[in-house]
Amino acid sequence: HRVPPRPPAPTGPSGTHHRRAGTHHRRAGTRFDCSGLVQWAYARAGVGLPRTSQAQRNAGRHVPLAQARPGDLVTYRSDASHVALYVGGGQVIHAPRPGAPVRYDPVGMMPVSAVTRV
Repeated sequence: HRVPPRPPAPTGPSGTHHRRAGTHHRRAGTRFDCSGLVQWAYARAGVGLPRTSQAQRNAGRHVPLAQARPGDLVTYRSDASHVALYVGGGQVIHAPRPGAPVRYDPVGMMPVSAVTRV
């Protein structure tokens, strides 16, 4: 699997994700899922977030997708079963499934349920 070229690296939580693209994430021997990765990146920027994608969806104020900025959380599907971090240029970075390498994908890869600005 080839990782797409990186957009310019932002600072803050999305910058932390940029440095991890194409890698497997491990924390104390445990691989991250999507919400764990987002929680970890925000913690590195000094911001606490809830653990689940459902709780992360409501951890800030919702903004329209057209107003998304790097660092905003993008939650997918009506059940908020997946979360990614917007990096700009219509792209997100995320852990597609537990233990899988982090990668970039188009923001519209799945139905977007919310964009949250923390």
